[in-house]
Amino acid sequence: MTSTPVKDGTVTPLKGIRRTAARRMVSAWEAPVFHLAVEADMGAALTVKGRIPGATVTDAILAACARALSEHPALNAHYGDEAVTTFGSVNLGMAVDTPAGLMVPVIKDAANLDIVGIAASRRDLAQRAREGRLGMADVSDGTFTVSNLGMMGIEYFDAILNVPQVAILAVGATRQEYVGDGDVEAVWRPQAKLTLTCDHRAVDGATGARFLTSVKQHLESI
Repeated sequence: MTSTPVKDGTVTPLKGIRRTAARRMVSAWEAPVFHLAVEADMGAALTVKGRIPGATVTDAILAACARALSEHPALNAHYGDEAVTTFGSVNLGMAVDTPAGLMVPVIKDAANLDIVGIAASRRDLAQRAREGRLGMADVSDGTFTVSNLGMMGIEYFDAILNVPQVAILAVGATRQEYVGDGDVEAVWRPQAKLTLTCDHRAVDGATGARFLTSVKQHLESI
């Protein structure tokens, strides 16, 4: 991408993948969305790196989403003007920060990968994204997207839909919180907020809630 100097700044033309992403962001604002949020215990996810060589907390989140999408296929879908298309394969997009801006490479058929396979795919795609070596095939055919800003210290955010996908999950930073209820003595636990954005034309609140609960359960037992 070539930048053109101007008197008071620099003009950087949008090309290729970045241009496509910009157009999708505009389309996303047309969707009537709603947001759902839960807090997940990240204790199990934080042990993944020590238990599974090459794996990270992000891989635990991706694996939990892949499993939940298999159980709740209404979230593994695209919205169109005439129909909602639900997919049998889970093609999991992951937001990656690169020198050229945000990229969303796609882990194909993620529901049929174990966490080791997801970790390997994530490492390869993220590295190629940061090196500017992604092709259109690497960012195409996604059915759901995960955006994790926890490593940047962001505690909570609402992610914008990656249209035509009908949902996206935003993951915040893990924080130690004092948790408990009337039957269990409160203790300090690592907690992270998961926020689901849904296109209300394709997903209703109860369906989104069941999916998000499933993600939480899988993440807490990964």
